Amino acid sequence: MSDGLEITPFQPSDVAELLVLQRCCWVQEAIANDSLAIPPLTETHDDILRWASQWATFVMRLDGRLIGAVRGRAEADHRWHIGRVMVAPDLAGRGLGSELIALMESLAPQGTEEFVMFTGAGSERNIRTYERAGYVASEPEPAPHGGVATVTLRKPVR
Repeated sequence: MSDGLEITPFQPSDVAELLVLQRCCWVQEAIANDSLAIPPLTETHDDILRWASQWATFVMRLDGRLIGAVRGRAEADHRWHIGRVMVAPDLAGRGLGSELIALMESLAPQGTEEFVMFTGAGSERNIRTYERAGYVASEPEPAPHGGVATVTLRKPVR
């Protein structure tokens, strides 16, 4: 799988493909969590440009096709928040999401004490992937603003 695989920082020219990939990936999350009230399904081109400029955002391409993405940023209390881990549904289960998570962990600033992620409480496949990467899941937390109940996953920096 690594032949033709490239991970690069997000560029504004990636936004249209990233928008399509994000919607493809989060349809599965909507089904798993029995709700369409998931921000990645309603974000616009401009929304993605905005958050991509506020987070360290990377895209993964295979032979030129945008097949994955991830973002991360420093938060209070020496935490590094990793989010929007996405891999094209037809390529899921091949370790690409784990590769994106490992990349984001490696980019955490000096002094980071904990990695933090969250996902929908019904997103069992995501939770298993994150637990295999060393994250510990919280109990489900109530849905904010009528959205989807979530699980927070934490991993200490070693």
